[in-house]
Amino acid sequence: MDISLALKRFNSLQNNTKKSDSIWKPANGKSQIRIVPYKFNKDIPFIELYFHYNINNKTYLSPMSFGRPDPIVEFAEKLKRTGDTDDWKAGKKMEPKLRTFVPVVVRGKENEGVKFWGFGKTVYQDILGYIADPDYGDITDPMTGRDIVLDVTSAEESNAAYPTTAIRIKPAQTKLSDDPAVVKQLLENQKNITELYQELSYAELKSVLENWLNPGAAASDDEIVEELEAPKAKTPTKQSQLSNDMGGSQEIGDLPWEKEAPAKKADDVASAFDDLFNN
Repeated sequence: MDISLALKRFNSLQNNTKKSDSIWKPANGKSQIRIVPYKFNKDIPFIELYFHYNINNKTYLSPMSFGRPDPIVEFAEKLKRTGDTDDWKAGKKMEPKLRTFVPVVVRGKENEGVKFWGFGKTVYQDILGYIADPDYGDITDPMTGRDIVLDVTSAEESNAAYPTTAIRIKPAQTKLSDDPAVVKQLLENQKNITELYQELSYAELKSVLENWLNPGAAASDDEIVEELEAPKAKTPTKQSQLSNDMGGSQEIGDLPWEKEAPAKKADDVASAFDDLFNN
């Protein structure tokens, strides 16, 4: 028995448990939060991560998030260059999707500490728009910042494919806390986002890709998988406003759960894989 593999799996399970306590997802209705400076990058609190969704029904953090090579991205680019329309579409669907995280304090639950809130493109643009407005400025400042009110409407209530999130920045400037000790604790006692979403090595992610393209192959025992919630909603149309919670507005061809290439292209896909990685 390889003890190192057992330890690796143990650490992965431990991290998944901690992640559930450190990720905040707004419930339906109104919530009030405060974005706080990120301990590990004080210049900007927004953490942009790219994920591969629904590969073998799992979600993987893309090394592209950190400027490193990603074999799935390389394979997708290979498909897009074949000149075949179906290959281009399949490659496009394999591209990782952006999800942005910020450290937040949930008002009324300050004792739970700093958590990470993840959102899509539309919410990201809305928040940046407020920050770019000189009437608001740095809403994350612990002493002179502003709280954010979120209003989440379920897909059923809004008759949309996904829940929608509206944001409003409070006009009054407020302190993160009146107690300096509490402020210090909230600013210093933060997790690094990489403790929650771990990056696989190039070789590990290449193995994931190969197993996905060849479903009969057994999955590696040392895969470390970081899973996010998959959307559970009715099939969207091109006119649907997609969920802010799963990446904001996207074209229908970019939906993370529509990743299977047409069956008739299986031989071409396998051939492209061999050309890219085995030559």
